[in-house]
Amino acid sequence: MELTWIGHSCFRMRGRDATLVTDPCARASGYSVNRVTADVVTISNSHPNHSAVGELAGSPTVLDGPGEYEVQGIIVTGVRTPAGKAPGTPRNTAYIISVDDITLCHLGDLASIPTTEQIELMKDVNVLLIPVGGHCTIGPSEAVEVISQIEPKLVVPMHYATDVSTVELEGVDRFLREMGLTQSEPQPRINVTHSSLPSEPTVVLLQYRRS
Repeated sequence: MELTWIGHSCFRMRGRDATLVTDPCARASGYSVNRVTADVVTISNSHPNHSAVGELAGSPTVLDGPGEYEVQGIIVTGVRTPAGKAPGTPRNTAYIISVDDITLCHLGDLASIPTTEQIELMKDVNVLLIPVGGHCTIGPSEAVEVISQIEPKLVVPMHYATDVSTVELEGVDRFLREMGLTQSEPQPRINVTHSSLPSEPTVVLLQYRRS
């Protein structure tokens, strides 16, 4: 499975048989999903920076809430989490996604520590895609707590400030410090197989896609 970060909360997961995109972001976010194609799209909430399906190429199947789904060999479970911190913020759906032999969890705009029941659903994930920029989602300290509870093998931070983002967020540096890490060179993409997973939780930074 090939994992690419488009930007903000948007990732592309390219498996053997199908491609899934999470939270396609509007161009106003500073990122672009122009020319990105997908067979399946997951939407964590209705904000344009998470639901710009119309800016994707093609006509994908769209999943936009809790439930269990199977589309072109990709198995998805949507788990409802509380609304964001700001008044009127839409409720969030986290997604547990199985592509090939890898299980990922995309936490979307997670605004608080998940409940015990929600954590139990996420315990077997291999790759955790987690917001770390604070303000409208959990921040660095809360992200570290969530990681310690879920215990994934790979951790990919998302939803943080970059040189092109337009949303008010913290950068990734404080999260890395909270994890006891120093800044490392972001990778353009990673290829994940079950045999390549590390034995201990490992943070991987991805470079957002430049359109």
